[in-house]
Amino acid sequence: MSSVPGSSASGRQRIVVLSGPSGSGKTTIVHRLLKDSPAPLRMSVSATTRPMRKGEVDGRDYYFLPPEEFERRRQAGEFLEWAEVHKSGFWYGTLWSEVDRAREAGAWPLLEVDVQGALNVMARYPDAVSIFLMTPSVDEYEQRLRGRGTEDDAVIQRRLQTAREELKLADCYRYRVINDDLDRAVAEICGLLADEAKQTCTTS
Repeated sequence: MSSVPGSSASGRQRIVVLSGPSGSGKTTIVHRLLKDSPAPLRMSVSATTRPMRKGEVDGRDYYFLPPEEFERRRQAGEFLEWAEVHKSGFWYGTLWSEVDRAREAGAWPLLEVDVQGALNVMARYPDAVSIFLMTPSVDEYEQRLRGRGTEDDAVIQRRLQTAREELKLADCYRYRVINDDLDRAVAEICGLLADEAKQTCTTS
């Protein structure tokens, strides 16, 4: 089953988009959803030009591409969406082949992408199940980012500024979920997905 750029997801298969500012807990939520979701989800592995970090595996965490390869594929129309994230100089994107792979498995592609990428996906797929994940406050973002111990202060400040800008776009999403308690947030998203699955079944 091939994806046609700009086409709508058909049949019972939907695209699920999860995004939100750094520190909102997206990665942890994704791991739980892949186990607990009532809808059949398959993770879409993003491509990136950033260097591989210790412990990461190419093809599992990301597809690590040289900048020239990323650009070649972008020019060839192989990406559903792409964006430079956090003004870092590194590019991230979702390959159409990842969407195809999920559909061929009868699953809903789950895209964990930044807000800019999410808006691009939603423009192509108005029926995407878009979820904006947030913490109760900007102060909470800062505490979580500093708690990681992986970025210096300049990077943290840049991410916080990006978070403030991204929060202004939360209303563009179909759903907004506050991750103040992991189990509660996962349960809320699973409930949303269950409702979407029921609606899809009744309209397909």
